[in-house]
Amino acid sequence: MKSVFIAFDSVHTESIIDILTRNNCRGFSMVETMQGRGSKDGEPHFGSHAWPSMCSGIITVVEDAKVEYLLKALKKLDESAPKLGLRAFVWNIEQSI
Repeated sequence: MKSVFIAFDSVHTESIIDILTRNNCRGFSMVETMQGRGSKDGEPHFGSHAWPSMCSGIITVVEDAKVEYLLKALKKLDESAPKLGLRAFVWNIEQSI
């Protein structure tokens, strides 16, 4: 099993949930409102007057075989609007209950 953490501009919320659904990734937890700034480029997401946009995060645990397809779909979404920002990170899951 793998854990996939997705940080994204809040505009992408419905698209990300749709990607998870189409890839049979049923379970996830979401933080709707997060602040952040990307490591490469793009606008900060601080919810302030100067930087009004916000970002969100989703974490899901999926079978190893689903990771590649999920990341490809997320990359395609990111490439459709690169200035909005979307990043995904994958970790091994050692144990779960």
